[in-house]
Amino acid sequence: MLNRTIRPLFIAGFLAALAALAALAATAQAKPLTPAAFETWLAAYEAAWEARDAKLAGPLFSSDALYRDMPYKEPMKGRTGIEEYWRTVTADQRDVQFESKVIAVNGNTGVAHWSAKFTLKSTGATIELDGVFVLEFDAKGQCTSLREWWHVRPE
Repeated sequence: MLNRTIRPLFIAGFLAALAALAALAATAQAKPLTPAAFETWLAAYEAAWEARDAKLAGPLFSSDALYRDMPYKEPMKGRTGIEEYWRTVTADQRDVQFESKVIAVNGNTGVAHWSAKFTLKSTGATIELDGVFVLEFDAKGQCTSLREWWHVRPE
């Protein structure tokens, strides 16, 4: 009878210890975002935007990433949704110039100031944007959440 009582407790304790070890291993593998890694990601984002290439932008994001370009609008969801957004939004842009500067990094969150300037092919108008990113990253260095706030320079 004692075996019937002790054995399930032993198994439960063993499984709990395994789960704790697995969680500890996962935590040890997850490296916090560094300013250098964030700058590298921003440089890749710059290259993708300046090339107007959704296929370059896609791998910067995790497969389940959320991309919020407007605070009250539904986010683009997943790499496929983000690539489709990029194809649409950059289609009329030409001569894109993008700059960014890291403001802060905390854990796996990065904040950056950015600016962009481009010409619209359809009208010839020059557009200047000034904005801020708040980005969250996974252990692979892919963005899992992009939130941005930006303004257009008045004419």
